[in-house]
Amino acid sequence: MMSDSDSYNSEPSEPHSHGVGLSNSDLSSNRRNLLDIINRLHTTGVQVDMDLPQIAVVGQQSAGKSSLIESISGITLPRASGTCTRCPTECKLTRSPKPWQCTVSLRFITDPNGQPLGQPRIDRFGDTITEPSLVEERVRRAQRAILNPTVIYKTFLTGDDEDFHDELTLTFSTNTVILDISGPDVEDLAFCDLPGIIATASGTSKTSDIELIRSLVTSYIKKPSCLILLTVACETDFENQGAHELAKQHDPQGTRTVGVLTKPDRISTGDEENWISFIRNIREPLTNNWFCVKQPNSSSLKQGISWREARAQEDEFFSMTAPWCELDPSYQKYLRTRNLVARLSIILSDLIAKRLPEIQEELQNMLDATEKQLQGLPKPPSGEPFGEINGMMHKFATDLQSRMFGVANKDGREGLLQQIHPVHEEFRKAIRNTAPDFRPYEHRERRGKTFEKPDFLAHEEDDGDGDVLSGSESTDSGDSESRIIYIDQVLQYATRSRTRELPGNFPFVVKQAMISECTQAWERPARQLCSQVYSLVHAEVKAAVIEHFESYGQGILAQTLKVILNDHVKQCYESAQRMISWQINLEKLAFTLNTHYLADYKDKFLSFYKGYRDKERGAALMKAIQTLASIGGVTDDFSKVTGLNKVMEGLSEVGVHGIKPADLPKILPADEFSPALDIMADVRAYFQVAYKRFVDNIPLAIDAELVLAVAGDTLLATIFSGTGLTGPNNMKICKELAQEHPGIAGRREELHKKLDRLSNASQELLRVRA
Repeated sequence: MMSDSDSYNSEPSEPHSHGVGLSNSDLSSNRRNLLDIINRLHTTGVQVDMDLPQIAVVGQQSAGKSSLIESISGITLPRASGTCTRCPTECKLTRSPKPWQCTVSLRFITDPNGQPLGQPRIDRFGDTITEPSLVEERVRRAQRAILNPTVIYKTFLTGDDEDFHDELTLTFSTNTVILDISGPDVEDLAFCDLPGIIATASGTSKTSDIELIRSLVTSYIKKPSCLILLTVACETDFENQGAHELAKQHDPQGTRTVGVLTKPDRISTGDEENWISFIRNIREPLTNNWFCVKQPNSSSLKQGISWREARAQEDEFFSMTAPWCELDPSYQKYLRTRNLVARLSIILSDLIAKRLPEIQEELQNMLDATEKQLQGLPKPPSGEPFGEINGMMHKFATDLQSRMFGVANKDGREGLLQQIHPVHEEFRKAIRNTAPDFRPYEHRERRGKTFEKPDFLAHEEDDGDGDVLSGSESTDSGDSESRIIYIDQVLQYATRSRTRELPGNFPFVVKQAMISECTQAWERPARQLCSQVYSLVHAEVKAAVIEHFESYGQGILAQTLKVILNDHVKQCYESAQRMISWQINLEKLAFTLNTHYLADYKDKFLSFYKGYRDKERGAALMKAIQTLASIGGVTDDFSKVTGLNKVMEGLSEVGVHGIKPADLPKILPADEFSPALDIMADVRAYFQVAYKRFVDNIPLAIDAELVLAVAGDTLLATIFSGTGLTGPNNMKICKELAQEHPGIAGRREELHKKLDRLSNASQELLRVRA
């Protein structure tokens, strides 16, 4: 490592000559403009978000990076403390007709704890420097400010330079020192000098610094638009220099790596050809070749060699020293600093020209994506949380009322009532299936019997899917046997229930008992319906809370409302259950004022039951009558129906006239089960009337006491009271509820900073085009 005195002799009389001099006429203004565009983009900090073309100088410690940078920039960097290799140093070199000047800035991308800032902070470090001899001390102070992030950076601008010699909070940092150098003869180039890679920790370095430096270097060179300026010292075996391995890892084809051999004067005797093979691009070939430069040694620096003298010595070395001077002219262009810088300028400007259209498109895409991400975040807290929360509560109540009242399907999602309708239908079927299954024949006659459903019921209550009332009968067998009530069983029960009634009369309790046996089965389906609707309402309320409040604040308001509304919905559910109990009690005793429908159903069922029995009892007679009907009544063929003919003739002989064949079933003996038929018809008719009102009343009660009541007049009062917003501490409560989740707040801040960077970069591009 060189001492403090090991630096170029500054020449104040000719500050403009401290550069390679690429700003000559053969370097087009277009290249300068391209470099200026990228420099402007770098000042916005947008390189954090996207891949901008740049040159990164990498190499092992003591590989000659600092000397190379000095030869390119014409300035002297601090050396003795080693701080020059402990943080990135960006050099932006720009040709300008104005006198030579240099400004030093600090770019912080992490806070004192090493956490990302999101938006880079750039602080100007001191006044503009107009004398190159003052740069070294300013840079040294700037690097110490970077390595002591807990100390105000301005502290390092004043005081004795030696006072800060050993005061370092960090050994390395990812924050950057920025040098903006301009002047008449300054080359148009920009590059970043990265800390030298170390193999082992020693001195003030820590073991963790090894990985920190590799990670820092990797963060630069992994980007496809980063040109890797790889410095390799000829005094050390190539295989022992890990910088090349790292560069090759991220640029395996060598398309964006420019190799630079340093310290060629220290090559061991007999080993020259190994290094010459790099210049010939035979060993570790690169697309842009290897270069070799010669910088002043320690002795020359101590003697105060000037920059011009250093370049003259470099020319002399490569012109007079074998085997360099013996290289073909085609390889001579890869020797000397000026050739290296000229090539770097061309490569960088070409890369910028190629990337610029892509950068414009990427910027716009990233702007759109960032704005979309911001829009996807919850709204930021309001300055008036009480008014904001009050408005949200009212909006929520209005939405919940709409949901409970019923809304059409939206976005393919069924509304609450659409989900309740199938449950209602299941309830209707369950109640209907409790209908008494009367059979107009005796239990002993059941084998082989078939009992068709009444046509009027099939037409009236068909489900549309082929499934009809549970009262529809088929062959007696299996599970249906336990539900069937035979006519003899009805008569036996009625007879056993008689008390003081006159013969042929039966007490009302018989019909009431049969009716009660049906209505008692209604409670379970009714309560099950209420529970199912409760589950659907509970889920709908929860979904509404999530939609309106889940992303608000830290989620405390949403969680509080879930608890409050869970209790509110449960109370409505319990009220609905009490109403069901009331409805069940109403059905314990048979009653209806709907006498018209009751009478109509009784007539239909009685005719149906009697018709079945008459058909069974007078089967031959009924068959004859049906045959007569099939031939069109009394005709010439009437004599063919011999039995029926004899009956009709016999009635005429005894003076009974006006009797039609269809009237003959009336002369059959009275049916001993007629009272049972009447009971069966009455009970079955009443069931039809009662069940139809019940399957309406229960859903109506649940709708009124549960569904609509949830979003009723007490809703707002319930949630305002439950959250404490009506109390004396309502403002404090609202402020606490509105506090945003730190993660969301941090994400919003990060996106806003990113949006600012992208917007500033976009404006820079627009300004350039204008």
